[in-house]
Amino acid sequence: MFDIPTTREEMNKLGIKQLDVILVSGDAFVDHPSFGTAIIARVLKDIANLKVGIICQPDWKTSKDITRLGEPKYFFGVTSGNMDSMVANYTASRRKRKTDEYTPNADFGKRPDRATIVYSNLIKQNFKGIPVILGGIEASLRRISHYDWWQNKVKKSFLLDSKADLLVYGMGEKTILQVADIFKNGGNIDDCKKLRGVVFWKSKLPKNNFKYKSLPSFEEVSNSKEKYMEMFKIFQNENDPLNSDGLIQKHDNRFVIQNPPQKYLTTKEMDMIYDLPYTKKVHPYYKKMGYVKALDTVKTSITSHRGCYGECSFCAITLHQGRTIQSRSIESILNEIKKMTADSSFNGIISDIGGPTANMYGHDCSKKIEHGACKNKRCIGIKTCNLLKPNHSKYIELLKKARKIKGIKKIFVASGIRLDLIFEDKIYGMDFLKELINHHISGRMKIAPEHASKKVLNLMNKPDFSITEKFIETFKKLNKESGKKQFFSAYIIAAHPGSTLEDEKYLKKRLNKSFGFTPNQVQIFTPTPSTKSTTMYYTEKDPNTNKKIFVEKNEKKRKIHKEIVVKYN
Repeated sequence: MFDIPTTREEMNKLGIKQLDVILVSGDAFVDHPSFGTAIIARVLKDIANLKVGIICQPDWKTSKDITRLGEPKYFFGVTSGNMDSMVANYTASRRKRKTDEYTPNADFGKRPDRATIVYSNLIKQNFKGIPVILGGIEASLRRISHYDWWQNKVKKSFLLDSKADLLVYGMGEKTILQVADIFKNGGNIDDCKKLRGVVFWKSKLPKNNFKYKSLPSFEEVSNSKEKYMEMFKIFQNENDPLNSDGLIQKHDNRFVIQNPPQKYLTTKEMDMIYDLPYTKKVHPYYKKMGYVKALDTVKTSITSHRGCYGECSFCAITLHQGRTIQSRSIESILNEIKKMTADSSFNGIISDIGGPTANMYGHDCSKKIEHGACKNKRCIGIKTCNLLKPNHSKYIELLKKARKIKGIKKIFVASGIRLDLIFEDKIYGMDFLKELINHHISGRMKIAPEHASKKVLNLMNKPDFSITEKFIETFKKLNKESGKKQFFSAYIIAAHPGSTLEDEKYLKKRLNKSFGFTPNQVQIFTPTPSTKSTTMYYTEKDPNTNKKIFVEKNEKKRKIHKEIVVKYN
């Protein structure tokens, strides 16, 4: 029997009269550690020893689904799911999608726009006095005032629009365990507002042990793009638990207060979380509704670490997971693989061992680990900081040991690879690339140069295209030496802020020369909440220089940007 109920009947079979916590998600319930809801459910159930239930994709037009598990003893936890609901529901051209892979049968329409707000308001209508705590990527990146591309306006913190009591930002395991301890020991939601990693609101400025910086108010950033830029720069720099203050932003007559970031997980804590008894299956209640395609790509994948110091301007990972790498131990990962081989349905193939950037596993800047991420410079991007000293040795060790486990036929590395880190690692970089080529790609390696124009790459915080060209030359040479005939595919972004039609033509020219094929994985830039690129899109300025940049905002012309890159000639 599945030990986390989704219906009253399942609660009865488990002998549960009242749940301590009910989680509400925009995804179907997949009990796999690639799904945030599954991790939080397992942490609360198996570490905090709470009775946890889950309601997924409730019908938000009635009270039937949201009330089916009754009233929780402590609180409701609400998330849009693994994706921002607007990204899940709309294409890069603002058109409604036709499918949703996180829904049984990929049926579209089971997740409302701005799901976090909708679910929270629905709970508040039906359960008076029960705290609602927001979490997940959607809430995390909309925790302060933010530009919303779909409405083309600056919106308030989701905390206010949702009427929720608390927002847990970033990766929430440590924070939610502390919240659980407070409730178990007789505390209340106000006691939780003293924790790191949370956002709450007050009508008066709080008295707390933390230091706070003031952000320009919601009214100011709504009326002034210069104030919006000022807000973003402060917000971006206060994201490391070792050297960041809290933030305060006034919204009308209320103050939204962000406490400093939660401390990063240790290797021991990472191991504990990923060693929990995930079934890695779709919950039976949702499985009977249909096939959940999102499980396919992650079912046999393994998370080795989290965090990324790449800081690509268009990516939200840094703001959500942090710039410091938090790695699992090799032993924990190998144990997970051994458990997989014991499953009769396992075919011997692991689809991925990695994280946001695979070759950041097991190593980081020693200064950053001790003092926190630098606020005045980046680790990598346009150039690599001389303090970083990339080292692939631990990742190589992990891959070699994993391959030797009985029952393993093939291990792929499908997570992103930073090419600049390979070349910066003068000792192990080429050994790592040889490992990939000889053992861990499926005939085609994915790379992500994103663009070729130096101007655009600088705005993206990506290395010069010459690094990509050097990689292609090296990749071909090593494949020839190993007697393999393997290829690569590439991710490209069109219509990124700063990119003109001439830049796209230049990109096309460089791709034709270097690739020998036309990449089909070209996406039009989508301005997602709180990223640096979205700030550029909205303000039409470079945050590093405050200089005006070109931004294509006309949807038809944005499509032309892509067409230039993908056309065959």
